Amino acid sequence: LQRLLKLYNGSSKFIAIGEDRFLAITEDFRRRINDLRSFTEVNGNASRFHQSALPAMEAVLADIPEISFDKRWHEALSRLKTASSMTFTIPSTMTAELRDYQSEGFFWLSRMAYLGMGACLADDMGLGKTVEALALILSRASEGPTFVLAPTSVCMNWYNEVRRFTPTLNPVLFGQCDRLATLDELAPYDLIICSYGVLQNEISSLASVDWATVVLDEAQAIKNMATNRSQAAMTLQGRFKMLMTGTPIENHLGELWNLFRFLNPGLLGTLEKFTEKYANPIQNLNDKQAQGRLKKLVQPFILRRTKSQVLQDLPPRTEITLQVDLSSEEAALYESMRRNAINRIANSDGNNGGKPLLVLAEIMKLRRLCCNPSLVAPDLQIPSSKLSLLESVVDELLDNRHKALIFSQFVDHLALVRQLFDKKGIAYQYLDGSTPVKARTKAIDNFQAGNGDFFLISLKAGGLGLNLTAADYVIHLDPWWNPAVEDQASDRAHRIGQTRPVTIYRLITTNTIEEKIVQLHHRKRDLADGLLDGSDMAGRVSTKELLELINTASLSSV
Repeated sequence: LQRLLKLYNGSSKFIAIGEDRFLAITEDFRRRINDLRSFTEVNGNASRFHQSALPAMEAVLADIPEISFDKRWHEALSRLKTASSMTFTIPSTMTAELRDYQSEGFFWLSRMAYLGMGACLADDMGLGKTVEALALILSRASEGPTFVLAPTSVCMNWYNEVRRFTPTLNPVLFGQCDRLATLDELAPYDLIICSYGVLQNEISSLASVDWATVVLDEAQAIKNMATNRSQAAMTLQGRFKMLMTGTPIENHLGELWNLFRFLNPGLLGTLEKFTEKYANPIQNLNDKQAQGRLKKLVQPFILRRTKSQVLQDLPPRTEITLQVDLSSEEAALYESMRRNAINRIANSDGNNGGKPLLVLAEIMKLRRLCCNPSLVAPDLQIPSSKLSLLESVVDELLDNRHKALIFSQFVDHLALVRQLFDKKGIAYQYLDGSTPVKARTKAIDNFQAGNGDFFLISLKAGGLGLNLTAADYVIHLDPWWNPAVEDQASDRAHRIGQTRPVTIYRLITTNTIEEKIVQLHHRKRDLADGLLDGSDMAGRVSTKELLELINTASLSSV
């Protein structure tokens, strides 16, 4: 078998085994050989594979009577099959009534914990992943303390959910306590809730703790291996590790590799090997076979359910793009800035590594102009067509007694909307990254209680971890690069507890850089589903593609 692996080139229907001697192989055999090469790494005269790759390897080697297996293989396989038939009980002190799919999620997490394998709960946003995680945490609480890592904006939500659904747990907000004393006195049933920011400052003490369970919420926060938060997270020690994220892959497969480096280190090999075997073939060559092999490796460790699969009672969701036609003044300014951007980029030094940043900076200016001319040229005092359209939409929603969430990635853009609302006497709540935790919680509670018809939210500060079902409309004022981020934000309203149909408006300026970004969305949308369900996948956007956006995003009327 080792010789076959070395001799086969991966694509031919024949294997040369000597002078003028060839083996003719079947398509099934060729697939199995390629799978073996993909799942193993050569170590001297032998090939080794990660223990977590056992499910994938077992499928490859099944039904081949000529292959014999040793005791360790049989023991590992037996444990795997035993886990699949085991039953687990939701703790009686859990006060939440889990839906059927949430109970299934708890059972799956429990099996993964029994096997000692990391797990990624990747359910759609708004399906209640926190409740599923709390059931698992509670079932393991007697074994030792739990560590939950989450964005600052979500930490208080975790604290409240723990007190509400798992009263026998002892939740502690790590950023608001005597940290050293808390760690010295850790005991079973303690649940430490920590933000990613605090983690980086306290990692030396946190990494020394033997946690029974480690949970990373909104785990896409560690997708970039080069960041300090990612490097800090990798040092956490947990007997069971789990990730919670509605977007396991946001931009490219390197993010998936880094998440699995935390979950099951070594399963996907080194980054270089992973790039060679999977990332490049899938993202650059659209290699379906490589995609299938990667899917076999990671699928056992990812549980993903969508709203359409499990919540037939969830009200419908309608997405509508509202086209914004720029005025002649806006169009002239846009085209002038676009041409100037092209000239600056063409005259820049592309050898110093600064060109990608320059391209992004120029695109940013054009995007801000599309939102409101005063964001880039306040002295010109050119009225904003997008703000005018928003005003008419807002008036219509008020007339029909609707409530809406309004998202923008630009805080100063939201400031202009606030000025409009203040002038018109429209009641609203507001949230951005600078909003203190207490004020944030108060704004959310006020909106849910009916105080305010609109909630203005910066995309990064409020795009996740919020339950805002009082709104039945969502308005995106500007398109974000990744549609998954917009989807997460929209799910603040379209989630469990919502009883009314939800309508999502996207305000997009016609024939501009915004339209080009939306056209890129089809390459990135459902990137995770492409790996899990077999649909197409896409890679990151290159500098060349970004430059093409500027070159083609012209106003034909100018």
